[in-house]
Amino acid sequence: MKKLTNPQPTSRLYCNVFGHQYKVTKKVTSHVKEYTCKCCKRQLTTNSNGNLIELTPKYREINTILEDIYIRRMSRLKQKTFTSSIYS
Repeated sequence: MKKLTNPQPTSRLYCNVFGHQYKVTKKVTSHVKEYTCKCCKRQLTTNSNGNLIELTPKYREINTILEDIYIRRMSRLKQKTFTSSIYS
């Protein structure tokens, strides 16, 4: 497992004064995303209620499994619509 290093004190100070500048780093599903702060590299994700929470190894694993399920479901739906359009 990759261990994150502590951010520079200046970047932490910047985030404390001006706030974090989050950008989406990974789209798990259409509703669940992972975010990283540009300055201090803090990582967050959305929980089941839609709130942002710290991205712990537990939530990282949950997001990985959720992404696999979502990809399989979307591919099944594409296949289903493709076969139904052929027979229409």
